Amino acid sequence: MYRASDRVDNEVWIDRLDDARRSLDLDEEAFATATDLFLSAVPDADRSKPATGAASLYAAALITGQERSQSAVAEAMDVSRLSVQQAWKPILEDAGFSPPTW
Repeated sequence: MYRASDRVDNEVWIDRLDDARRSLDLDEEAFATATDLFLSAVPDADRSKPATGAASLYAAALITGQERSQSAVAEAMDVSRLSVQQAWKPILEDAGFSPPTW
């Protein structure tokens, strides 16, 4: 869980999530889920936030049934596909979900 101040402290990153969500044509539910996942897993270091944001957005797309490729999400968030690949499962698990096994 996150504090309300986390949302204010990370407003720039939430805006980036929204921009990426729009470019991927994901709906508001996916954005809200991605925001919750991101704020629950947000790292202290700014350099890690783009990858966490991308992984959160990818995971949210899966949760809401709006799957997008790791490459597409990585491109929308301007990170490497490997960043998404390495971070999305731990974010899902920390949120109480079981990642798919495919």
